[in-house]
Amino acid sequence: MTAYIVRRLLLIIPTLIGIMLINFLVIQAAPGGPVEQAIAQLTGQGSAITERITRSGTGETLSPPPSASSSESRYRGAQGLDPEFIEELEKRFGFDKPMHERFLKMMADYVTFDFGESFFRDRKVVDLVLEKMPVSISLGVWTTLIVYLVSIPLGIRKAVRDGSRFDIATSFALVIGTAIPSFLFAVFLLVIFAGGSYVSWFPLRGLVSEQYLGLGFTGCVASAACVADYFWHLALPVLAMVIGGFAGLVMLTKNSFLDQLHQQYVLTARAKGLSERRVLYRHVFRNAMLIVIAGFPGAFVGVLFTGSVLIEIIFSLDGLGLLGFEAAFNRDYPLMFGTLFFFSLLGLLMNLIGDLMYTVIDPRIDFETR
Repeated sequence: MTAYIVRRLLLIIPTLIGIMLINFLVIQAAPGGPVEQAIAQLTGQGSAITERITRSGTGETLSPPPSASSSESRYRGAQGLDPEFIEELEKRFGFDKPMHERFLKMMADYVTFDFGESFFRDRKVVDLVLEKMPVSISLGVWTTLIVYLVSIPLGIRKAVRDGSRFDIATSFALVIGTAIPSFLFAVFLLVIFAGGSYVSWFPLRGLVSEQYLGLGFTGCVASAACVADYFWHLALPVLAMVIGGFAGLVMLTKNSFLDQLHQQYVLTARAKGLSERRVLYRHVFRNAMLIVIAGFPGAFVGVLFTGSVLIEIIFSLDGLGLLGFEAAFNRDYPLMFGTLFFFSLLGLLMNLIGDLMYTVIDPRIDFETR
């Protein structure tokens, strides 16, 4: 097993480099890079109109020259600006170097987990990620736990009563839940329960109310009122994310149990006179839940980093999803690539942990036997 883990860890390196290289090339080819974003802002054409931009790492400001000569430029909107000013912008964003040098320098910095500073927030990428992490972790943890705690018993029940009215009715409800996108259900919840057109039972934004913002994690946990306020704020976002996550796991659990219920060892256990409950939970459960439980790490990462973008935007939750959306919109390359590297690495490690959980659940599985 040690040799298998070492091989998998070594395979993470080329996989991660490939992920970063493909995304780097795609994003570099896309129009509207950071230099064009800065030009649009400085000339009053961008979404955030400003007359100057702070140079990263210094207290100086970079402003367009009062008199600019007409010149052609490869940047959209740069006609009429002084070429020296354009060169200064390129140097500020690192575009004065060839593409391959930028990529190699970026990867060299990322090896030491130095993700640099955000172009448009003038803060370290690590600090921004750590600041937004609690919101996304809250959504991911509670959504995954609720989905698993409800889906597994429901899937077992559907397998035991396969073909019954209960099975048909729940399957119909699951189809409806899957057909409704989570973001559309989130809008529906806002309209109904958050002061839209009906009642105002739940807050519209934030993870906690303003009076609890300064308490921090330890202070909030020590206060029952803060904990209740925390779950009050999370109720609608988590419900919106949970609805679409049931169907796949419920059907996976049901089909896994149905497959095991028709195995020879189940017939043998029943022939020995064991109760149906003991057969189900003593013999079938461990084999049937192998694929379901082993997939927990991957499911958690998926919900944590990819499934909450629109939910965070709709409920005004300042988490990683919203941060990534703003980074892509503003072409904030350090923030985009830094978070991509970190979360890709985390996802690859979680995939390895998911594979290792197979051996924990069923010791008969040995990857070295290949």
